[in-house]
Amino acid sequence: MDETTTTAALPPVRHWPALDLFGVEFDPVLAELMREGPITRIKLPNGDGWAWLVTRYDDVRSVTNDPRFSRKLVVENDVTRLAPHFVPVDGAVGFEDPPDHTRLRRAVAPAFTTRGVERLRERARLLLDELVEEVLADGPPADLTERLLGPFPLAVVCELMGVPPIDRPRMHEWTNLILSSAHGVERSQRAKEDMCAYFADLLSQPRDGDAGDDEESVIGLLGTAVANGEITASEAVGLALLIQIGGEAVTNNCGNMLFVLLTHPEHLARLRAEPAIRPRAIDELLRYIPHRSAVGLSRIAREDVTVAGVRIRAGEPVYVSYLAANRDPDVFPAPESLDFDRSPNPHVAFGYGPHFCVGAMLARMESELLVDAFLDRFPGLRFAVPVEEVRFRRGALIRGPESLPVTW
Repeated sequence: MDETTTTAALPPVRHWPALDLFGVEFDPVLAELMREGPITRIKLPNGDGWAWLVTRYDDVRSVTNDPRFSRKLVVENDVTRLAPHFVPVDGAVGFEDPPDHTRLRRAVAPAFTTRGVERLRERARLLLDELVEEVLADGPPADLTERLLGPFPLAVVCELMGVPPIDRPRMHEWTNLILSSAHGVERSQRAKEDMCAYFADLLSQPRDGDAGDDEESVIGLLGTAVANGEITASEAVGLALLIQIGGEAVTNNCGNMLFVLLTHPEHLARLRAEPAIRPRAIDELLRYIPHRSAVGLSRIAREDVTVAGVRIRAGEPVYVSYLAANRDPDVFPAPESLDFDRSPNPHVAFGYGPHFCVGAMLARMESELLVDAFLDRFPGLRFAVPVEEVRFRRGALIRGPESLPVTW
């Protein structure tokens, strides 16, 4: 971070409305804010006051890794934000600072290690194969959001969590309500409360100590951590909620990936012809696609800190934009271009610092399986409707296609 502080006047506060954008269009307001400078001031549709916005790659990584910026303090302040409702519950790891943040993540870490994720890979592959076979048996056309992109990540995260198959449809419904403002604050809040009550009940049930898979599930790990006094029961519920709703982000991200490939047929053809480059291509797709609308969660400065030559005062809220960082031309030459030969590709699609996405390896594994399925199981895959008729979610915190009608 640049510690040379400027004495220039504060930048103006820019209103950043909630935009329902089509496809993977880069947010035009964010593009304008990036042009105005590496640090600007914004006001989002909800909450009070204004917040700083940091967009340059190096500054984004510095802020997210700096203990002088607190997530926990956000809970005590009505910071300007995109969502009309405020998600945090007790144990919401996204709103904790070390050492509590470290303690909470440690409770579930074994489920997200390479071993933990690989333990799920074959089961996930079988789940996806079953879904694909059903789609192929029914024949085209098909809505891949409804048939694959929705059910598959939901099944995988529920397998990881230890949620029985019979309960998965309501998990999906609750998640959609929590992550959308389209149905109103009260319905979102009620869905959050219902999911919390469900996990509280699941965690309170006696566990079979001989069931190895059960003990390795997130619910099993949380139950053990509560029994050992490492976390409280309410913290366990909060962790379960965040992991469950975070797992379904794969639906939107992979939907965006498929939309990109179907609108860039030359790239899709190359991935079919050169399977070896797919891992690198997924990194580039992760860098390129929009992962959310506007920005995610804020932080609050514990003390005066200088960022990009601007003094941020103690108590002022700060947002970072990973979307902007992934388009920083100083790090990613020709950032608007989709380049499957880009190397290195140090994207921050999964965040950075202590709050780096705990489920990053799981999300990547699911993305690999889904992209392979699209490329290898559906020859001639293409849209079944004009591209402009593809519907994208409205009022969603996480951007993605509401439906992907395709034929093959």
